[in-house]
Amino acid sequence: MNVREHLAGGAPLLFDGAMGTYFASLPGRSEARCELGDLDHPEEIAAIHRAYLEAGCRAIRTNTFDVGADLSRDAGEARRIIEAGCRLALAAAEPYGAFVFADLGPAAREGAASPGEIYCRQADIFIDQGLDHFVVETLPTDEGVPELARYLKERCPSAFLLVSFAVGPDGTTREGLPGRALFQRTAALDGVDAVGFNCMSGPRHLLEFVRGLDLSVLDGKALSVMPNAGYPTVLGRRVAYQGEPDYFAARLADAVGEGAAIVGGCCGTRPRHIACAAAALEGLSPRPAAVPARPRREPEVRPGRNRLRDELASGRRAIAVELDPPTDDDASAFMEGVRALRDAGADAITIADCPVGRPRADSSLLACKIRRETGVEPLPHLTCRDRNLNATKALLLGLSMEGVHNVLLVTGDPVPTQDRDEVKSVFNFNSRKLIRYVSGLTGQGLSVPFQIFGALNVNAANFAKQLELASEKEACGAAGFLTQPVHSPQALENLELARKTLKGKILGGVFPIVSHRNALFLNNEVAGMRVPEEIVRLYEGKGREEAEELAVALSVRAARAMEPYTDGWYLMTPFRRVALIVRIMEELR
Repeated sequence: MNVREHLAGGAPLLFDGAMGTYFASLPGRSEARCELGDLDHPEEIAAIHRAYLEAGCRAIRTNTFDVGADLSRDAGEARRIIEAGCRLALAAAEPYGAFVFADLGPAAREGAASPGEIYCRQADIFIDQGLDHFVVETLPTDEGVPELARYLKERCPSAFLLVSFAVGPDGTTREGLPGRALFQRTAALDGVDAVGFNCMSGPRHLLEFVRGLDLSVLDGKALSVMPNAGYPTVLGRRVAYQGEPDYFAARLADAVGEGAAIVGGCCGTRPRHIACAAAALEGLSPRPAAVPARPRREPEVRPGRNRLRDELASGRRAIAVELDPPTDDDASAFMEGVRALRDAGADAITIADCPVGRPRADSSLLACKIRRETGVEPLPHLTCRDRNLNATKALLLGLSMEGVHNVLLVTGDPVPTQDRDEVKSVFNFNSRKLIRYVSGLTGQGLSVPFQIFGALNVNAANFAKQLELASEKEACGAAGFLTQPVHSPQALENLELARKTLKGKILGGVFPIVSHRNALFLNNEVAGMRVPEEIVRLYEGKGREEAEELAVALSVRAARAMEPYTDGWYLMTPFRRVALIVRIMEELR
Protein backbone atom coordinates (compact mmCIF):
# COMPACT_ATOMS: atom_id res chain seq x y z
CA MET A 1 0.00 0.00 0.00
CA ASN A 2 1.29 3.46 -0.85
CA VAL A 3 0.46 6.76 0.89
CA ARG A 4 -2.28 7.68 -1.56
CA GLU A 5 -4.03 4.33 -1.00
CA HIS A 6 -3.71 4.73 2.76
CA LEU A 7 -5.33 8.17 2.67
CA ALA A 8 -8.03 6.97 0.30
CA GLY A 9 -8.93 4.32 2.89
CA GLY A 10 -10.19 7.06 5.23
CA ALA A 11 -7.85 6.59 8.18
CA PRO A 12 -5.62 9.54 9.13
CA LEU A 13 -1.90 9.05 8.62
CA LEU A 14 0.00 9.55 11.89
CA PHE A 15 3.57 10.85 11.61
CA ASP A 16 6.35 10.72 14.18
CA GLY A 17 7.29 13.48 16.59
CA ALA A 18 10.30 15.75 16.82
CA MET A 19 13.68 14.23 16.06
CA GLY A 20 15.65 17.38 16.90
CA THR A 21 14.36 18.11 20.40
CA TYR A 22 14.40 14.38 21.30
CA PHE A 23 18.03 13.99 20.17
CA ALA A 24 19.04 17.17 22.05
CA SER A 25 17.58 15.72 25.26
CA LEU A 26 19.93 12.73 25.19
CA PRO A 27 22.97 12.80 27.49
CA GLY A 28 25.77 14.88 25.97
CA ARG A 29 23.77 15.84 22.89
CA SER A 30 22.31 19.23 23.87
CA GLU A 31 24.86 21.12 21.75
CA ALA A 32 25.31 18.50 19.02
CA ARG A 33 23.94 18.97 15.53
CA CYS A 34 21.13 16.49 15.11
CA GLU A 35 21.72 15.66 11.42
CA LEU A 36 25.35 14.69 12.09
CA GLY A 37 23.96 12.01 14.37
CA ASP A 38 23.27 9.98 11.22
CA LEU A 39 27.05 9.68 10.81
CA ASP A 40 28.37 9.99 14.36
CA HIS A 41 25.65 8.34 16.48
CA PRO A 42 23.55 6.17 14.12
CA GLU A 43 22.42 3.84 16.91
CA GLU A 44 20.81 6.77 18.76
CA ILE A 45 19.02 8.03 15.64
CA ALA A 46 17.76 4.52 14.85
CA ALA A 47 16.51 4.13 18.42
CA ILE A 48 14.52 7.38 18.15
CA HIS A 49 12.92 6.18 14.90
CA ARG A 50 11.97 2.88 16.56
CA ALA A 51 10.56 4.62 19.64
CA TYR A 52 8.12 6.61 17.51
CA LEU A 53 7.18 3.54 15.48
CA GLU A 54 6.59 1.52 18.65
CA ALA A 55 4.35 4.39 19.82
CA GLY A 56 2.11 3.87 16.82
CA CYS A 57 3.10 6.27 14.04
CA ARG A 58 2.96 4.96 10.49
CA ALA A 59 5.17 7.56 8.81
CA ILE A 60 8.63 8.74 9.85
CA ARG A 61 10.91 11.46 8.53
CA THR A 62 14.57 11.01 7.69
CA ASN A 63 16.93 12.88 10.01
CA THR A 64 17.92 15.34 7.28
CA PHE A 65 15.96 18.50 8.11
CA ASP A 66 18.90 20.94 8.00
CA VAL A 67 21.00 19.32 5.28
CA GLY A 68 20.06 21.90 2.65
CA ALA A 69 22.53 24.33 4.24
CA ASP A 70 25.37 21.84 3.64
CA LEU A 71 24.79 21.68 -0.10
CA SER A 72 26.18 25.20 -0.44
CA ARG A 73 29.17 24.53 1.84
CA ASP A 74 30.04 20.84 1.59
CA ALA A 75 28.03 18.85 -0.94
CA GLY A 76 29.94 15.69 -0.13
CA GLU A 77 29.00 15.76 3.53
CA ALA A 78 25.40 16.59 2.63
CA ARG A 79 25.22 13.49 0.47
CA ARG A 80 26.74 11.33 3.20
CA ILE A 81 24.23 12.58 5.77
CA ILE A 82 21.28 12.00 3.43
CA GLU A 83 22.46 8.51 2.46
CA ALA A 84 22.98 7.54 6.10
CA GLY A 85 19.68 9.11 7.14
CA CYS A 86 17.81 7.16 4.49
CA ARG A 87 19.44 3.85 5.49
CA LEU A 88 18.56 4.35 9.16
CA ALA A 89 14.95 5.37 8.51
CA LEU A 90 14.27 2.63 5.95
CA ALA A 91 15.71 -0.06 8.22
CA ALA A 92 13.68 1.17 11.19
CA ALA A 93 10.42 1.43 9.23
CA GLU A 94 10.55 -1.92 7.42
CA PRO A 95 9.37 -4.17 10.30
CA TYR A 96 6.42 -1.89 10.91
CA GLY A 97 5.37 -1.42 7.29
CA ALA A 98 5.66 2.33 7.83
CA PHE A 99 6.23 5.01 5.21
CA VAL A 100 9.53 6.90 5.10
CA PHE A 101 9.45 10.54 4.05
CA ALA A 102 12.52 12.41 2.86
CA ASP A 103 12.68 15.41 5.19
CA LEU A 104 13.70 18.79 3.70
CA GLY A 105 13.84 21.93 5.80
CA PRO A 106 13.89 25.52 4.52
CA ALA A 107 16.53 25.97 1.82
CA ALA A 108 19.50 28.05 2.92
CA ARG A 109 19.83 31.35 1.05
CA GLU A 110 23.55 31.01 0.55
CA GLY A 111 25.67 31.00 -2.56
CA ALA A 112 24.38 31.22 -6.10
CA ALA A 113 21.89 28.36 -5.86
CA SER A 114 18.22 29.28 -5.53
CA PRO A 115 15.93 27.54 -3.00
CA GLY A 116 14.38 25.57 -5.86
CA GLU A 117 17.78 24.36 -7.06
CA ILE A 118 18.75 23.29 -3.53
CA TYR A 119 15.51 21.34 -3.09
CA CYS A 120 15.93 19.60 -6.44
CA ARG A 121 19.54 18.64 -5.68
CA GLN A 122 18.44 17.11 -2.39
CA ALA A 123 15.56 15.33 -4.13
CA ASP A 124 17.99 13.64 -6.54
CA ILE A 125 19.96 12.14 -3.65
CA PHE A 126 16.82 10.91 -1.90
CA ILE A 127 15.45 9.37 -5.09
CA ASP A 128 18.80 7.60 -5.63
CA GLN A 129 18.26 6.04 -2.18
CA GLY A 130 14.86 4.72 -3.20
CA LEU A 131 12.61 7.31 -1.52
CA ASP A 132 9.63 8.77 -3.32
CA HIS A 133 7.80 10.40 -0.39
CA PHE A 134 8.84 13.95 0.45
CA VAL A 135 7.97 16.44 3.17
CA VAL A 136 9.23 20.04 2.92
CA GLU A 137 8.51 21.43 6.35
CA THR A 138 8.76 24.40 8.72
CA LEU A 139 8.74 26.73 5.73
CA PRO A 140 8.55 30.51 6.22
CA THR A 141 7.89 31.11 2.50
CA ASP A 142 6.97 29.10 -0.57
CA GLU A 143 10.21 29.96 -2.37
CA GLY A 144 11.42 26.96 -4.32
CA VAL A 145 8.28 24.90 -3.75
CA PRO A 146 6.84 25.27 -7.29
CA GLU A 147 10.21 24.31 -8.77
CA LEU A 148 10.45 21.23 -6.56
CA ALA A 149 6.88 20.17 -7.37
CA ARG A 150 7.53 20.43 -11.11
CA TYR A 151 10.85 18.61 -10.85
CA LEU A 152 9.47 15.71 -8.84
CA LYS A 153 6.59 15.29 -11.27
CA GLU A 154 9.11 14.96 -14.12
CA ARG A 155 11.84 12.96 -12.39
CA CYS A 156 9.65 10.69 -10.23
CA PRO A 157 5.99 10.69 -11.30
CA SER A 158 5.03 8.46 -8.35
CA ALA A 159 6.42 10.95 -5.82
CA PHE A 160 4.17 12.16 -2.99
CA LEU A 161 4.92 15.74 -1.89
CA LEU A 162 3.77 17.21 1.42
CA VAL A 163 4.46 20.94 1.94
CA SER A 164 4.19 22.29 5.48
CA PHE A 165 4.50 25.91 6.61
CA ALA A 166 5.38 27.18 10.08
CA VAL A 167 3.00 29.84 11.43
CA GLY A 168 2.72 31.48 14.80
CA PRO A 169 -0.55 31.86 16.72
CA ASP A 170 -1.36 34.94 14.63
CA GLY A 171 -1.18 32.89 11.42
CA THR A 172 1.97 34.46 9.99
CA THR A 173 5.39 32.97 9.30
CA ARG A 174 8.69 34.30 10.60
CA GLU A 175 9.11 35.97 7.20
CA GLY A 176 5.92 37.91 7.86
CA LEU A 177 3.82 36.07 5.27
CA PRO A 178 0.20 35.12 5.97
CA GLY A 179 -0.17 31.36 6.28
CA ARG A 180 -3.60 31.42 4.67
CA ALA A 181 -2.21 32.87 1.43
CA LEU A 182 0.66 30.36 1.37
CA PHE A 183 -1.82 27.54 1.93
CA GLN A 184 -4.03 28.66 -0.96
CA ARG A 185 -1.13 29.16 -3.38
CA THR A 186 0.48 25.83 -2.57
CA ALA A 187 -2.78 23.89 -2.72
CA ALA A 188 -3.18 25.11 -6.31
CA LEU A 189 0.19 23.70 -7.41
CA ASP A 190 0.21 20.67 -9.64
CA GLY A 191 2.54 18.08 -8.12
CA VAL A 192 1.73 18.92 -4.49
CA ASP A 193 -0.27 16.16 -2.78
CA ALA A 194 -0.69 17.56 0.72
CA VAL A 195 -0.42 20.99 2.37
CA GLY A 196 -0.37 21.96 5.99
CA PHE A 197 1.36 23.47 8.97
CA ASN A 198 3.88 22.53 11.64
CA CYS A 199 6.05 24.17 14.30
CA MET A 200 5.86 27.63 15.96
CA SER A 201 2.35 26.99 17.34
CA GLY A 202 0.98 24.76 20.06
CA PRO A 203 -1.85 22.32 19.33
CA ARG A 204 -4.74 24.62 20.33
CA HIS A 205 -3.51 27.65 18.42
CA LEU A 206 -2.77 25.63 15.29
CA LEU A 207 -6.19 24.01 15.54
CA GLU A 208 -7.87 27.41 15.73
CA PHE A 209 -5.89 28.60 12.71
CA VAL A 210 -6.85 25.54 10.67
CA ARG A 211 -10.52 26.08 11.56
CA GLY A 212 -10.35 29.41 9.76
CA LEU A 213 -9.04 27.95 6.49
CA ASP A 214 -11.11 27.38 3.39
CA LEU A 215 -10.38 23.69 2.87
CA SER A 216 -12.26 23.58 -0.41
CA VAL A 217 -9.11 24.93 -2.10
CA LEU A 218 -7.45 21.56 -1.43
CA ASP A 219 -9.59 20.00 -4.17
CA GLY A 220 -8.88 16.44 -3.04
CA LYS A 221 -5.43 17.05 -1.60
CA ALA A 222 -4.67 16.21 2.02
CA LEU A 223 -4.47 18.65 4.92
CA SER A 224 -1.55 18.15 7.34
CA VAL A 225 -1.39 19.42 10.95
CA MET A 226 1.73 18.86 13.09
CA PRO A 227 1.89 21.26 16.06
CA ASN A 228 4.51 21.66 18.76
CA ALA A 229 3.89 20.12 22.17
CA GLY A 230 2.89 23.50 23.57
CA TYR A 231 5.50 26.24 24.00
CA PRO A 232 9.08 26.12 25.26
CA THR A 233 10.11 27.01 28.78
CA VAL A 234 13.55 27.17 30.34
CA LEU A 235 14.29 24.69 33.11
CA GLY A 236 17.71 25.48 34.48
CA ARG A 237 19.79 25.71 31.32
CA ARG A 238 17.57 23.40 29.32
CA VAL A 239 14.70 24.32 27.00
CA ALA A 240 11.71 22.04 27.57
CA TYR A 241 8.17 21.60 26.26
CA GLN A 242 5.65 20.78 28.98
CA GLY A 243 2.57 20.03 26.87
CA GLU A 244 0.79 16.93 28.20
CA PRO A 245 0.49 13.96 25.81
CA ASP A 246 -3.26 13.45 26.35
CA TYR A 247 -4.01 17.12 25.69
CA PHE A 248 -1.86 17.03 22.55
CA ALA A 249 -3.61 13.86 21.36
CA ALA A 250 -7.07 15.34 21.92
CA ARG A 251 -6.21 18.37 19.81
CA LEU A 252 -4.89 16.16 16.99
CA ALA A 253 -8.19 14.27 17.09
CA ASP A 254 -9.98 17.62 16.84
CA ALA A 255 -7.80 18.50 13.86
CA VAL A 256 -8.86 15.28 12.13
CA GLY A 257 -12.44 16.25 12.85
CA GLU A 258 -11.75 19.55 11.10
CA GLY A 259 -10.44 17.83 7.97
CA ALA A 260 -6.79 16.92 8.64
CA ALA A 261 -5.83 13.65 6.96
CA ILE A 262 -2.18 13.78 8.06
CA VAL A 263 -1.20 14.58 11.65
CA GLY A 264 1.92 14.34 13.75
CA GLY A 265 4.15 16.33 16.03
CA CYS A 266 6.89 18.92 15.87
CA CYS A 267 9.12 20.47 18.56
CA GLY A 268 8.78 18.88 21.98
CA THR A 269 6.64 15.91 20.91
CA ARG A 270 7.96 12.62 22.25
CA PRO A 271 6.90 8.98 21.73
CA ARG A 272 4.36 9.24 24.55
CA HIS A 273 2.62 12.10 22.68
CA ILE A 274 2.43 9.93 19.57
CA ALA A 275 1.21 6.92 21.57
CA CYS A 276 -1.65 8.96 23.02
CA ALA A 277 -2.40 10.33 19.57
CA ALA A 278 -2.55 6.83 18.05
CA ALA A 279 -5.13 5.82 20.64
CA ALA A 280 -7.16 9.04 20.21
CA LEU A 281 -7.25 8.65 16.42
CA GLU A 282 -8.49 5.07 16.47
CA GLY A 283 -11.58 4.86 14.26
CA LEU A 284 -11.54 8.53 13.23
CA SER A 285 -11.85 9.75 9.66
CA PRO A 286 -11.15 13.26 8.36
CA ARG A 287 -14.17 15.48 7.79
CA PRO A 288 -14.80 16.03 4.06
CA ALA A 289 -13.18 19.32 3.08
CA ALA A 290 -16.26 20.56 1.25
CA VAL A 291 -18.28 20.68 4.48
CA PRO A 292 -17.39 23.78 6.52
CA ALA A 293 -16.76 23.10 10.18
CA ARG A 294 -18.10 26.53 11.14
CA PRO A 295 -19.03 29.67 9.23
CA ARG A 296 -16.01 31.81 8.45
CA ARG A 297 -16.28 35.41 9.52
CA GLU A 298 -14.18 37.56 7.25
CA PRO A 299 -12.38 40.32 9.16
CA GLU A 300 -13.76 43.79 8.60
CA VAL A 301 -11.43 46.11 6.72
CA ARG A 302 -12.23 49.82 6.91
CA PRO A 303 -10.60 52.55 4.82
CA GLY A 304 -10.14 54.82 7.85
CA ARG A 305 -9.26 58.49 7.73
CA ASN A 306 -5.79 59.34 6.45
CA ARG A 307 -5.19 62.95 5.52
CA LEU A 308 -1.73 62.37 4.06
CA ARG A 309 -3.03 59.60 1.81
CA ASP A 310 -5.94 61.77 0.70
CA GLU A 311 -3.62 64.73 0.08
CA LEU A 312 -1.36 62.70 -2.17
CA ALA A 313 -4.30 61.08 -3.95
CA SER A 314 -5.79 64.52 -4.74
CA GLY A 315 -2.71 65.53 -6.72
CA ARG A 316 -1.86 68.43 -4.41
CA ARG A 317 1.81 68.53 -3.45
CA ALA A 318 2.33 67.36 0.10
CA ILE A 319 5.02 68.46 2.53
CA ALA A 320 6.32 66.10 5.20
CA VAL A 321 8.79 67.56 7.71
CA GLU A 322 11.18 65.47 9.78
CA LEU A 323 11.89 66.38 13.39
CA ASP A 324 14.40 64.40 15.41
CA PRO A 325 12.91 63.14 18.67
CA PRO A 326 14.36 64.50 21.93
CA THR A 327 17.17 62.74 23.77
CA ASP A 328 15.52 63.27 27.15
CA ASP A 329 11.99 63.18 28.57
CA ASP A 330 11.25 66.85 27.88
CA ALA A 331 9.08 67.03 24.76
CA SER A 332 8.10 70.70 25.12
CA ALA A 333 10.50 72.07 22.49
CA PHE A 334 9.68 69.21 20.14
CA MET A 335 5.94 69.80 20.42
CA GLU A 336 6.40 73.53 20.01
CA GLY A 337 8.18 72.82 16.74
CA VAL A 338 5.37 70.50 15.63
CA ARG A 339 2.79 73.22 16.20
CA ALA A 340 4.84 75.80 14.31
CA LEU A 341 5.21 73.45 11.35
CA ARG A 342 1.51 72.58 11.45
CA ASP A 343 0.59 76.27 11.39
CA ALA A 344 2.96 76.81 8.46
CA GLY A 345 1.11 74.16 6.45
CA ALA A 346 3.01 70.89 6.97
CA ASP A 347 0.90 67.93 5.90
CA ALA A 348 2.80 65.43 8.04
CA ILE A 349 5.47 65.31 10.72
CA THR A 350 7.86 62.41 10.33
CA ILE A 351 9.92 61.17 13.27
CA ALA A 352 13.11 59.11 13.02
CA ASP A 353 13.51 55.88 14.99
CA CYS A 354 16.71 56.36 17.03
CA PRO A 355 18.71 57.95 14.16
CA VAL A 356 22.37 56.91 13.82
CA GLY A 357 21.63 54.10 16.28
CA ARG A 358 21.50 56.48 19.27
CA PRO A 359 18.66 56.20 21.82
CA ARG A 360 16.01 58.90 21.60
CA ALA A 361 12.36 59.19 22.55
CA ASP A 362 10.31 56.49 20.83
CA SER A 363 9.06 57.61 17.42
CA SER A 364 5.76 55.74 17.70
CA LEU A 365 4.89 57.14 21.13
CA LEU A 366 5.69 60.63 19.86
CA ALA A 367 3.51 59.99 16.81
CA CYS A 368 0.57 59.20 19.09
CA LYS A 369 1.26 62.34 21.15
CA ILE A 370 1.41 64.47 18.01
CA ARG A 371 -1.85 63.03 16.75
CA ARG A 372 -3.70 63.57 20.03
CA GLU A 373 -2.37 67.01 20.91
CA THR A 374 -1.98 68.77 17.56
CA GLY A 375 -4.13 66.91 15.04
CA VAL A 376 -1.34 66.93 12.47
CA GLU A 377 -0.71 63.67 10.58
CA PRO A 378 2.33 61.82 12.00
CA LEU A 379 4.61 59.58 9.96
CA PRO A 380 6.81 57.60 12.37
CA HIS A 381 9.84 55.68 11.16
CA LEU A 382 9.95 52.01 12.16
CA THR A 383 13.24 50.17 11.78
CA CYS A 384 14.11 46.49 11.66
CA ARG A 385 16.72 47.09 14.35
CA ASP A 386 16.00 45.72 17.83
CA ARG A 387 12.43 44.68 17.07
CA ASN A 388 11.17 41.29 15.89
CA LEU A 389 7.91 40.69 14.03
CA ASN A 390 5.90 40.13 17.22
CA ALA A 391 7.06 43.43 18.71
CA THR A 392 6.38 45.16 15.41
CA LYS A 393 2.81 43.90 15.27
CA ALA A 394 2.19 44.92 18.87
CA LEU A 395 3.47 48.41 18.09
CA LEU A 396 1.36 48.69 14.93
CA LEU A 397 -1.78 47.65 16.80
CA GLY A 398 -1.13 50.46 19.25
CA LEU A 399 -0.51 52.99 16.49
CA SER A 400 -3.71 51.97 14.72
CA MET A 401 -5.70 52.35 17.94
CA GLU A 402 -4.36 55.90 18.19
CA GLY A 403 -5.35 56.72 14.61
CA VAL A 404 -1.80 56.66 13.22
CA HIS A 405 -1.94 54.97 9.82
CA ASN A 406 1.20 56.15 8.02
CA VAL A 407 4.61 54.56 8.59
CA LEU A 408 8.06 54.76 7.02
CA LEU A 409 9.66 51.32 7.20
CA VAL A 410 13.45 51.20 6.99
CA THR A 411 16.22 48.80 7.96
CA GLY A 412 17.73 51.31 10.38
CA ASP A 413 21.23 52.46 11.24
CA PRO A 414 23.46 50.02 13.12
CA VAL A 415 24.60 50.76 16.63
CA PRO A 416 27.85 52.83 16.53
CA THR A 417 30.97 50.70 16.77
CA GLN A 418 32.17 52.15 20.06
CA ASP A 419 28.91 51.14 21.77
CA ARG A 420 28.76 47.54 20.62
CA ASP A 421 30.32 46.08 23.75
CA GLU A 422 27.29 47.21 25.74
CA VAL A 423 24.58 47.59 23.07
CA LYS A 424 23.93 44.91 20.45
CA SER A 425 22.18 45.51 17.16
CA VAL A 426 19.45 42.98 16.44
CA PHE A 427 18.24 42.65 12.84
CA ASN A 428 15.84 39.75 12.32
CA PHE A 429 14.65 40.89 8.90
CA ASN A 430 15.12 43.61 6.27
CA SER A 431 12.91 46.51 5.21
CA ARG A 432 11.33 44.59 2.33
CA LYS A 433 10.26 41.77 4.60
CA LEU A 434 8.96 44.30 7.12
CA ILE A 435 6.93 46.07 4.43
CA ARG A 436 5.46 42.77 3.27
CA TYR A 437 4.62 41.83 6.84
CA VAL A 438 2.89 45.12 7.68
CA SER A 439 1.01 45.07 4.38
CA GLY A 440 -0.24 41.56 5.13
CA LEU A 441 -1.59 42.55 8.56
CA THR A 442 -4.63 44.27 7.06
CA GLY A 443 -7.55 42.04 7.99
CA GLN A 444 -5.24 39.99 10.23
CA GLY A 445 -5.71 42.08 13.36
CA LEU A 446 -5.59 45.49 11.67
CA SER A 447 -8.91 46.77 10.39
CA VAL A 448 -7.50 50.00 8.90
CA PRO A 449 -4.69 49.64 6.33
CA PHE A 450 -1.40 51.42 6.88
CA GLN A 451 -0.03 53.62 4.14
CA ILE A 452 3.52 52.32 3.94
CA PHE A 453 6.47 54.36 2.74
CA GLY A 454 9.99 53.15 2.03
CA ALA A 455 13.32 54.94 1.75
CA LEU A 456 15.02 55.64 -1.58
CA ASN A 457 18.69 56.63 -1.70
CA VAL A 458 19.12 58.75 -4.82
CA ASN A 459 22.76 59.34 -3.87
CA ALA A 460 23.74 55.68 -4.08
CA ALA A 461 26.73 54.85 -6.28
CA ASN A 462 24.81 51.86 -7.69
CA PHE A 463 21.40 53.44 -8.15
CA ALA A 464 20.22 50.62 -10.42
CA LYS A 465 20.37 48.33 -7.39
CA GLN A 466 18.44 50.87 -5.31
CA LEU A 467 15.71 50.97 -7.95
CA GLU A 468 15.57 47.19 -7.98
CA LEU A 469 15.10 47.16 -4.21
CA ALA A 470 12.49 49.91 -4.43
CA SER A 471 10.52 47.90 -6.98
CA GLU A 472 10.63 44.93 -4.61
CA LYS A 473 9.34 47.18 -1.83
CA GLU A 474 6.42 48.20 -4.05
CA ALA A 475 5.69 44.55 -4.77
CA CYS A 476 5.67 43.96 -1.01
CA GLY A 477 3.16 46.76 -0.39
CA ALA A 478 4.97 50.11 -0.28
CA ALA A 479 2.74 52.95 -1.47
CA GLY A 480 5.48 55.56 -1.78
CA PHE A 481 9.02 56.64 -1.00
CA LEU A 482 10.88 59.35 0.87
CA THR A 483 14.23 60.07 -0.77
CA GLN A 484 17.60 61.10 0.56
CA PRO A 485 18.43 64.79 -0.04
CA VAL A 486 18.92 65.86 -3.63
CA HIS A 487 21.96 68.14 -3.86
CA SER A 488 23.72 66.99 -7.03
CA PRO A 489 22.81 66.74 -10.73
CA GLN A 490 23.37 62.99 -10.51
CA ALA A 491 20.87 62.68 -7.67
CA LEU A 492 18.35 64.62 -9.74
CA GLU A 493 18.91 62.30 -12.71
CA ASN A 494 18.38 59.33 -10.44
CA LEU A 495 15.17 60.86 -9.16
CA GLU A 496 13.93 61.31 -12.73
CA LEU A 497 14.69 57.64 -13.42
CA ALA A 498 12.83 56.66 -10.25
CA ARG A 499 9.77 58.59 -11.43
CA LYS A 500 9.77 56.63 -14.68
CA THR A 501 10.30 53.28 -12.96
CA LEU A 502 8.23 53.34 -9.78
CA LYS A 503 4.45 53.47 -9.47
CA GLY A 504 4.16 54.91 -5.96
CA LYS A 505 4.21 58.44 -4.66
CA ILE A 506 7.61 60.11 -4.18
CA LEU A 507 8.48 62.82 -1.67
CA GLY A 508 11.80 64.39 -2.69
CA GLY A 509 14.32 64.92 0.10
CA VAL A 510 15.45 68.43 1.01
CA PHE A 511 18.11 68.98 3.68
CA PRO A 512 19.12 72.61 4.32
CA ILE A 513 22.88 72.78 4.87
CA VAL A 514 23.46 75.38 7.57
CA SER A 515 27.26 75.81 7.57
CA HIS A 516 30.53 74.77 5.98
CA ARG A 517 31.18 72.50 8.94
CA ASN A 518 27.73 70.92 8.51
CA ALA A 519 28.43 70.22 4.82
CA LEU A 520 31.71 68.49 5.63
CA PHE A 521 30.04 66.42 8.35
CA LEU A 522 27.27 65.29 6.00
CA ASN A 523 29.76 64.18 3.37
CA ASN A 524 32.00 62.32 5.76
CA GLU A 525 29.84 60.91 8.53
CA VAL A 526 26.24 60.48 7.35
CA ALA A 527 25.37 57.51 5.15
CA GLY A 528 23.32 58.33 2.08
CA MET A 529 24.30 62.03 1.97
CA ARG A 530 26.31 63.54 -0.89
CA VAL A 531 26.97 67.28 -1.07
CA PRO A 532 28.85 68.39 -4.22
CA GLU A 533 32.14 70.18 -3.64
CA GLU A 534 30.88 73.35 -5.32
CA ILE A 535 28.11 73.63 -2.74
CA VAL A 536 30.53 72.96 0.11
CA ARG A 537 32.72 75.85 -1.10
CA LEU A 538 29.76 78.25 -1.14
CA TYR A 539 29.58 78.03 2.65
CA GLU A 540 33.24 78.83 3.28
CA GLY A 541 33.67 81.90 5.50
CA LYS A 542 29.94 82.53 5.96
CA GLY A 543 28.43 83.37 9.34
CA ARG A 544 25.18 81.94 10.65
CA GLU A 545 22.82 84.44 9.03
CA GLU A 546 24.55 84.35 5.63
CA ALA A 547 24.68 80.57 5.71
CA GLU A 548 21.00 80.38 6.58
CA GLU A 549 20.07 82.66 3.67
CA LEU A 550 22.11 80.42 1.40
CA ALA A 551 20.42 77.34 2.87
CA VAL A 552 16.97 78.73 2.06
CA ALA A 553 17.96 79.64 -1.50
CA LEU A 554 19.65 76.32 -2.26
CA SER A 555 16.84 74.29 -0.66
CA VAL A 556 14.14 76.06 -2.63
CA ARG A 557 16.16 75.69 -5.82
CA ALA A 558 16.60 71.94 -5.23
CA ALA A 559 12.93 71.53 -4.36
CA ARG A 560 11.81 73.29 -7.53
CA ALA A 561 14.22 71.26 -9.67
CA MET A 562 12.79 67.98 -8.41
CA GLU A 563 9.17 69.11 -8.69
CA PRO A 564 8.49 67.39 -12.06
CA TYR A 565 9.56 64.04 -10.64
CA THR A 566 7.90 64.09 -7.24
CA ASP A 567 4.51 64.30 -5.55
CA GLY A 568 5.74 66.49 -2.72
CA TRP A 569 8.71 67.24 -0.52
CA TYR A 570 10.35 65.66 2.48
CA LEU A 571 12.03 68.46 4.46
CA MET A 572 14.59 67.49 7.10
CA THR A 573 15.03 69.89 10.00
CA PRO A 574 18.71 70.50 10.88
CA PHE A 575 19.51 71.03 14.56
CA ARG A 576 15.82 71.71 15.38
CA ARG A 577 15.89 74.92 13.33
CA VAL A 578 12.16 74.89 12.78
CA ALA A 579 12.08 78.57 11.78
CA LEU A 580 14.41 77.78 8.88
CA ILE A 581 12.08 75.06 7.62
CA VAL A 582 9.10 77.40 7.97
CA ARG A 583 10.86 79.93 5.73
CA ILE A 584 11.49 77.26 3.08
CA MET A 585 7.87 76.12 3.28
CA GLU A 586 6.67 79.69 2.78
CA GLU A 587 8.76 79.93 -0.40
CA LEU A 588 7.44 76.61 -1.69
CA ARG A 589 3.77 77.25 -0.92
